[in-house]
Amino acid sequence: MSWNEPGRGNRDPWGGSGNQGPPDLDEVIKNVKGKFGGLFGGKGGSGGNGDSQGNGGEGSGPPGVSGTAIGAIIGVAVLVWLASGIYIVDEGWRGVEKRFGAYHQTTMPGPHWRPPQPIGTVERVNVETVRVSEIGYQTGGGERRRHVPREALMLTQDENIVDVQLAVQYQVEDPAKYVFNFRDPDQSLKDVTESALRETVGKRRMDFVLTEGRTEVAQETRRLLSEAMESYGTGLRVVSVDMQDVQPPEEVQPAFEDAIMAREDEQRKINQANAYRNEVIPRAQGEAARVREEAQGYREQVVAEAEGESARFLAVLREYERAPEVTRTRLYLNTVSDIYSRSQKVYMTGDAADSLLYLPLDRMGDRQSRGDDARRDTGALDPDVLDRRLSTQDQQQPSGARSRGDLRSREAY
Repeated sequence: MSWNEPGRGNRDPWGGSGNQGPPDLDEVIKNVKGKFGGLFGGKGGSGGNGDSQGNGGEGSGPPGVSGTAIGAIIGVAVLVWLASGIYIVDEGWRGVEKRFGAYHQTTMPGPHWRPPQPIGTVERVNVETVRVSEIGYQTGGGERRRHVPREALMLTQDENIVDVQLAVQYQVEDPAKYVFNFRDPDQSLKDVTESALRETVGKRRMDFVLTEGRTEVAQETRRLLSEAMESYGTGLRVVSVDMQDVQPPEEVQPAFEDAIMAREDEQRKINQANAYRNEVIPRAQGEAARVREEAQGYREQVVAEAEGESARFLAVLREYERAPEVTRTRLYLNTVSDIYSRSQKVYMTGDAADSLLYLPLDRMGDRQSRGDDARRDTGALDPDVLDRRLSTQDQQQPSGARSRGDLRSREAY
C-alpha cells in the first residue's frame, strides 16, 4: 500500500515527520564531507562551531587516523606500484622496453624490472617461432585451404594468366625494428612478397613458369624479398620461399592438360629417338672402324706382296743381265717343274720298247686335285697345251736329234 493512504498518518518518505519536501542538498553534502574528514583526523559534523541540534561540537567528532598509519598505507601502495614493474621473458622470446613510449632496450630471457606504468612498458616478441605468410591461398582449421584469386592470378611475359600459390617462412631477427619501424610488419612482408612474385612471373613465359621454372621463380622471389626486408628495416629474416602450386586458371584447365599430354608425348618420342641413336651410332662406328682396319690390313698385305714380287723380279733381272742363257734355262726348268708337279700326267724318257713301266698311282690322285686347283687359282699353263708345244718342237728338229734321247712324252692311262 502507498505511504500516504488514509488512516496511516502523515508519513514522510524523506525522513521528516513534519517536513513535506525533500531533504536539503547542502545538508547531505555536509554529512558526507564530515564522514570522510573523520578518516583523516578531522571533526565530524558540519564545521568547527558545532551543530545547532547538538550533533557536533569541538570534541564530539569520531576519532581520526594517525599520521603513521597514513604513511604506512602510502608506503605499501608505492611498493606495490614498484613491484608491478617486474616481468619475466620466456625462452625464445625478447622483451622490448619502452620509456614514455620510446625504445629503451631489448632484454633477453629471464626476470627483469622496468619502471611501472605509465612511465615504462614492455612488449614481448617471439623470435624463435618460424612464421608463415601465404600468397594465393589461406589455410583454415585442419587441412582446409581456401583459394584467394585476388592474390594468386598473375600475368606472364607472353600475356597469359597463371595461378600461383606461394608460402614464405620467416622469423623475427631484430625485435626493436619489428616493434617500432612498422605498424604491421607481417602484413608488410606479405605485400612485398606478392609484389616480388608478380615481378618475377611477369618477366618469364607461361610454359617456363609451369614446367622447369618453378625453382627459379621461388629463388628469384626470395632474393627480391630479402633485399626489400633488409632495406626497409622490418627486423624480419626470410627463411625460405616454397612454391606450393602453379596452374593455369581453372577455366582453361582441360585445354592445358591436353597441351601437357602432348608435350609429354613429344618428350617421350625424343627420348626414344635418342636411345635408338645411342644404340645405332656406336654400333655403326664400331663396324666402320673394323672395315677401316681390314682395309688397312689388306692394303699393307697387297703392298707387301707387290714389293716382294717387284724385289724378286728385280733380282731375277739382275741375274738375267749377268747370264741370260742360264737364267732363261733355269726359269724354264722351274716353270716346267712347277707345272708338272701339279699335273696328273706322267712323263717318261728313254726307249719306248722298255717292257717295265712304273706308275706312282698313290700320287696321281693328289696331283690331279692339286693341278685343278692350280689351274683354277693361278691360271697356270695347261699340260696338254705344253705337251703339244713340245711335240711341235720335236717335229721341227731333225730326226737324229730326236733319237739322241731328247725329252719325249707319253700319256699314261
